Amino acid sequence: MFSRILTQKSTGNCSDKIKRLRDALDNADAVIIGAGAGLSTSAGFTYSGERFEKNFGDFREKYGIQDMYSGGFYPFETLEEYWAWWSRHIMVNRYERAPKPVYDDLLKLVEGKDYFVLTTNVDHQFQLAGFDKKRLFYTQGDYGLWQCSKPCHQKTYDNEEIVRQMAAEQRNMKVPAELVPRCPVCGRPMTMNLRCDGTFVQDEGWYAAQDRYQEFLSEHDGAHILFLELGVGMNTPVIIKYPFWEYTRKNSNAVYACVNLGQAVCPREVQKQSICIDGDIEYVVKHIA
Repeated sequence: MFSRILTQKSTGNCSDKIKRLRDALDNADAVIIGAGAGLSTSAGFTYSGERFEKNFGDFREKYGIQDMYSGGFYPFETLEEYWAWWSRHIMVNRYERAPKPVYDDLLKLVEGKDYFVLTTNVDHQFQLAGFDKKRLFYTQGDYGLWQCSKPCHQKTYDNEEIVRQMAAEQRNMKVPAELVPRCPVCGRPMTMNLRCDGTFVQDEGWYAAQDRYQEFLSEHDGAHILFLELGVGMNTPVIIKYPFWEYTRKNSNAVYACVNLGQAVCPREVQKQSICIDGDIEYVVKHIA
């Protein structure tokens, strides 16, 4: 498919490449946004530092947890502690808007365009910013959904009401025992609907979104399409990055754009069709908008 040679950064200064990206956006018949963790980081969803200390300083002091990411894997002794952590995590990373308006500015770029969003992010910020939920495919899950921990059935459950109650009623880093969520079918503890192992539930909503994405690709096969990749690293490149490269290679009318601080690269096979901007997503999106 692609050579094993290291990917190449595109040449040219940032302002020139931003202008090229603006032109590609204006001329595109359709836009597919591929969004990774770097987009939410640019929007202010940092998992360490001041934001972590503000929301989880007591957990750091008691358990030695150093950031929100590692806290999700901490072996809490009780479910009451586990859900005290996760209810706070869900509140600040799912039900609160991002500190910076990057998602709002991004929506302005595609309003009036035929667009679709493919994302590995699980913080739901696209929908909170006003993106059409029928044009979103969250491949890796959603902080706002729970599933059976086994799982005994392929269904997910909205958690907003109980999470808000957990966050409000927890004391000493524990939620009341009666708030611990359990599967309504088998009684086992519930868990997050996040793709971290083979137990991830892909429910009817997940498959419906996948079908809409595939249909969008089929409808625009060969069209002037912009594959706009934002903040996608190399942790799971097979979901967004590699497919975007392949779609671009097969379509001479396509443009591949990558905006990523420190990781804006593309293979030589699609370099002439690519715009790689090594810079902050907030800055780039704001200047285009």
